[in-house]
Amino acid sequence: MVAPPPPTPGPQLPEEGSRSVVGPLPKFSDIGQHAAPPTPDTADMSSGPSEATEDSIATSVLMLKPPAVHTTIRKSAYALPAASLTFKDLSFSLPARRGQPPTVILEPCSGHLEAGELVALMGPSGCGKTTLLDMLAMKKTAKYSGEVLVNGRPRCRLFPRIAAYVGQEDMMPAHWTVREAIRFNATLKRQPRRAHEGVNEWIDILVQTFALNSVADTLIGSPEVRGISGGQRRRVTLARGVAAHASLLFCDEPTSGLSATDAELCVKALRTVAKRLGVMCLVVIHQPRHEVAQLFDTLMLLTSSPGRMAYCGRMSDAHTYWRERGHEVPCNVNPTDFYLDLVTPGTSLDKSDSLVKAFGELLRPAIDDRVREAFEQVGPSVREMLEADHHAPVSLGRYAVSYRAQLVALLTRKLQITLRNPVALALPLVIPMIQGLIVGYMFKGVGEQALLRQVTFIFCLITMLCLAGMMSLITLITERTLMKYESAEALYSEGMSSLAIVLVDVPLSLLGALGNIMIMASLAGLQGDIFEYVLAWALLLFFVYDSLFAFIGSVAKDVRQAQVIAVPFVSIFMLFNGFIVTKADAPPTLHWLFDLSPNYYAMQAIVARLAQQATAADKILLEQFGYETSSSLRGAFVMSGMVVLLRLGQQLGLRYLNGVQR
Repeated sequence: MVAPPPPTPGPQLPEEGSRSVVGPLPKFSDIGQHAAPPTPDTADMSSGPSEATEDSIATSVLMLKPPAVHTTIRKSAYALPAASLTFKDLSFSLPARRGQPPTVILEPCSGHLEAGELVALMGPSGCGKTTLLDMLAMKKTAKYSGEVLVNGRPRCRLFPRIAAYVGQEDMMPAHWTVREAIRFNATLKRQPRRAHEGVNEWIDILVQTFALNSVADTLIGSPEVRGISGGQRRRVTLARGVAAHASLLFCDEPTSGLSATDAELCVKALRTVAKRLGVMCLVVIHQPRHEVAQLFDTLMLLTSSPGRMAYCGRMSDAHTYWRERGHEVPCNVNPTDFYLDLVTPGTSLDKSDSLVKAFGELLRPAIDDRVREAFEQVGPSVREMLEADHHAPVSLGRYAVSYRAQLVALLTRKLQITLRNPVALALPLVIPMIQGLIVGYMFKGVGEQALLRQVTFIFCLITMLCLAGMMSLITLITERTLMKYESAEALYSEGMSSLAIVLVDVPLSLLGALGNIMIMASLAGLQGDIFEYVLAWALLLFFVYDSLFAFIGSVAKDVRQAQVIAVPFVSIFMLFNGFIVTKADAPPTLHWLFDLSPNYYAMQAIVARLAQQATAADKILLEQFGYETSSSLRGAFVMSGMVVLLRLGQQLGLRYLNGVQR
């Protein structure tokens, strides 16, 4: 947009070391106890903290007690590296279908947004607000047209390092607390320029700023788990975005579902962040009340059918602009409501076409000139922004922290939410043991019975191991969805997420499987050497199926599709195990299925071991099954290979499939 004229000077709020307005600054330990800025007779700081500490305290005071709308907030000396955003001819259309022309969602639009601006993106439903936001935030997965520059440079793979996105979805684990959720983002996306601020202090400030004090240690919750309210959950999502300390902050309807008071509180916090830290904050917002609208520097207003720019300029100039177009805002009417009525097609006040035309004639030329200037003015690259004024080594990869730090954060979260969730513990631990008791009691003393009875017992044991893993598919899909949202924010890599899940879930499932096998074998009365052999092959089979379900969970779109994919695999492996249908009896064209079935190799190895102590009559019976006594090594090799291939497929699926579609 056109560079705005300098604002009318207002009261100046404190910068680093400035005490003339608010007096001595409080210590961090005092901030949680003061709802208002400190008074001149606050504790003396003549000995004084460092400049960086004073900056943090001054910022915290402004966050906790936002100034009036016309008060100028000075930029911090420790502000984040400035990032301007320039876009030219951004447009989006849905592909043509069945001979129909493409559906235009957003016609070409251009603009320029400076660091430190708080921008409101408004318009009626279907005008392309979220589409434009996603294109600017580099979140749009569908093909679109146009160019977007940051500081006059094309966006690169490091762009997510300096940008944060607050979507419409509040994606958080139900058994996570509010403080833990905010800490997670603050830890994994910490910007080097604000490294002087302690993470704990920053989290405390955000908790108080977004009025989450009373629920800071309360679970997020879900429809099944009691937790915080929907409005509080929305504020937590916004706080997580602010916690990242990103130079560019994109918010998609962060005030939806909030009361008018809470919405004003959140936008005031965003204004302080934008001005104090130099963040360019673009907010999609729907019909804010007048007090909230005044907080924004810039208004970008779109009309729909299709999406077109109707206004792009200072929020304070919008009233005059509309009056000059012959549309005076009526008395006692919220100006933003009136603006939206004028640009909403089909309403009684619809003037969208004339306003779009006026925009093209009066505002668009100056905007295009500013965009051309921005394309020619090349500023710092993202790499240079990350390295600015920071002498310690800075990671220049996609992620702000090391893989080790990612794993620690993810493993900590996984352990916390697992230990708080009784279902997450009962499913892999208790249920297999109960099943083992029931089935084991059915085959009590089978170790002293006929060989055929023992083979039937082994078949049931292996079958239970196959089916047990299907219970994990729901959890796998849920965790994968959360991972996709968070990894899109460059918080961590898919590999570290998968490793954290494996380090917690596999030991739990393994303990459950061990308990199941040991209970069944003990009740069955298997001899010691045979029990060890059964245990070894059963555990190898457990790892095969655990890897299989992990792979299916990574490639399936949802739980229903995962179950549809899993059932044929499990059924075929169970059927082609050499017990129900022997290899000799099966058609030759299906013999290859026996070679792929892990159940077949496990059954073959265990039955071959049982045959060593069988009578002559039993050996004749075993020959009818067609099991080979010398194929144990081959079976172990094939099953181990399946584990490796399935885990590799899981990583590829997590990385390249089922991403968040925007």
